[in-house]
Amino acid sequence: MFKAAESRKTGRLGSAISLLERIYHATVRNVRKSHGNAMVGLLLNVFQTVLLVGVFYIMFELLNMRRLAIRGDFLLYVMSGVFMFLTHTKAVGAVSGAEGPTSPMMKHAPMNTVISIMAAALSSLYLQVLSAAIVLWVYHAAVQQITIHNPAKTLGIFLLAWGSGATIGMVLLAAKPWWPSGVMMISTVYQRVNMIASGKMFVVNMLPGSMIGLFDWNPLFHCIDQARGAIFLNYEPRYTSLSYPVIVTLCCLMLGLMLEFYTRRHASLSWGAGK
Repeated sequence: MFKAAESRKTGRLGSAISLLERIYHATVRNVRKSHGNAMVGLLLNVFQTVLLVGVFYIMFELLNMRRLAIRGDFLLYVMSGVFMFLTHTKAVGAVSGAEGPTSPMMKHAPMNTVISIMAAALSSLYLQVLSAAIVLWVYHAAVQQITIHNPAKTLGIFLLAWGSGATIGMVLLAAKPWWPSGVMMISTVYQRVNMIASGKMFVVNMLPGSMIGLFDWNPLFHCIDQARGAIFLNYEPRYTSLSYPVIVTLCCLMLGLMLEFYTRRHASLSWGAGK
């Protein structure tokens, strides 16, 4: 009896280790998708981050919006919004574009959609964490020393922005086999709308109530404002909360898991035969 229990325990442990190993290799494969050389792929991601920060910095200067920013390091204010925005939208795009149940990769016995989703989400997080760390380190070492009021909370909100994007992407991925073109359009529109609706271009406490109502449906809007409250000592978010993106993330996770399970049971390779 004890040997059987020990065998089952060892079997579960071995299965867990095997699953983690497959997720690791699938994550590495996803990281190398953008470029055959992983280092070049990372540098391209860093360049995209720096480019977006530079664009918004110049736009703030030209539109004379610098006076509307939070009192403190202006470039850190810009980077806080850009980092959260990129992390969220890239997670949405990566997970919604992961291999689904009808993908040729699913013909390999060890592969399944759980591994595909986890690998897509983790590869996106890996690239964004490294890119943000490199940009912040270069700015801190070469330009100006930065101080983050609450680093632990800031990192937690950064992960929440990633998690909410990954779960939204999971819902889109599960719905994609039923309506491929429509889901791709919804994913693209959502990522483009977040250029404005994320709130990275303005301080929420300075907005009138009518404008806040246009954006508070967006979990990224709450994440960016709350992150700025954790980064800057003299800013306290009054109109956003962390509970809303947490609730949205959990709801999307449950909905995504249910849709993915249902889609996996009814998926057929013939769905895309005419496309």
